[in-house]
Amino acid sequence: MSKPDISAVAVAAAVVTVTILIWKGLNLAWFRPKKHEAYLRRQGLSGTPFTFLVGDAIRETRMVEQAKSRPISMTEDYTPRVMPMIVQTVKDHGETCYMWTGPTASVIVTKPEHIKEVLNRVNDFPKPPVHPVVELFATGVALYSGEKWSKHRKIINPSFHLEKLKIMIPAFYESCIEMISKWERLVSEQGSSVEIDVWPYLEDVTSDVISRTAFGSSYEEGKRIFELQEEQGRRVLKALEMAFIPGVRFLPTKNIMRMKQIDREVKSRLGEIIKKRQRAMEAGEAPKNDLLGILLESNSGDHGMSTKDVIEECRLFNFAGQETTADLLVWTMIMLSHHKKWQDQAREEILQVIGKSNKPSFDALSRLKIVKNIKYEHDLERGVEAIPTRNSTWSNHRERNKAR
Repeated sequence: MSKPDISAVAVAAAVVTVTILIWKGLNLAWFRPKKHEAYLRRQGLSGTPFTFLVGDAIRETRMVEQAKSRPISMTEDYTPRVMPMIVQTVKDHGETCYMWTGPTASVIVTKPEHIKEVLNRVNDFPKPPVHPVVELFATGVALYSGEKWSKHRKIINPSFHLEKLKIMIPAFYESCIEMISKWERLVSEQGSSVEIDVWPYLEDVTSDVISRTAFGSSYEEGKRIFELQEEQGRRVLKALEMAFIPGVRFLPTKNIMRMKQIDREVKSRLGEIIKKRQRAMEAGEAPKNDLLGILLESNSGDHGMSTKDVIEECRLFNFAGQETTADLLVWTMIMLSHHKKWQDQAREEILQVIGKSNKPSFDALSRLKIVKNIKYEHDLERGVEAIPTRNSTWSNHRERNKAR
């Protein structure tokens, strides 16, 4: 074959390749979303109009910034501040509607019977695929589905049996006493009128409890991991703002490079904690009934978790448990400060049932009815905690419609 012929073939191949890539890009960014939009409208749903490639991303970012630009009172409904785009879409288009996460349509379901149906039909509505950026933060049982989720849940579940939680109460008590002692020292040094920011202390105490009860290590040993995961969480949220753009995660941006660095360091530090525990377990010097012990016990069998899986479960539990519990404690204290009657009643009940200097036992804690009611009320007032999402393929919908 002559050189001109080779050149012609190369040009033709390049043109075909570029044409295919352009077609795939247009299909992803416009044709497929518009096809899905038409399908949803034929089903009787209303929603936001699709914007080329970005969907509602720019609109949602603008609404979030606007919502956070003004202060909010304790009695005000905070739902529009937390998820303004969803609230506005439901208001404009009804209880069952749709919006756009980049080029992907997201159907919003608000009726309890519909939510129950979606969550129960796991084969028709599985968990959506996790964006690779999120995997730099954590995976674990919360993000798995199918057989892997069932296996991990079965292995982890014994860690949270009632008898195991009873054993952990002394560790909870020691961590709380240390925190309160720090507050008392501040008051004695600076006077009774000193103002204490309790948020960082509550973050520390929840981290300490998790480190002691789940991993058999001190908070100081795992402090760097908590700090790194906290930073990673902020960076993941920032990265997800542009996640709808194909291939954006491969760009060597400062944020992405730092996330990969944190990912390596966290895995390395957790790996060291795991190796330390394995050596202690082999020498018979470490407990096997806490979370890490149970995970490592499963690691020794053919049907257990791999070391990589153990690291991911530790990573997830470290941050997820710490963040949610600290938030719960802070919000409960805020609400009690606004409802002093309940604060006084809870204090009186604790003094009657447990006493001023006695250590709490499980039986005593179970008799704290007012404290328990405050916790239930907190769960109701807290409102939006998480929005469960499920994925559904368009082919599944078409097959069901044909069957009808």
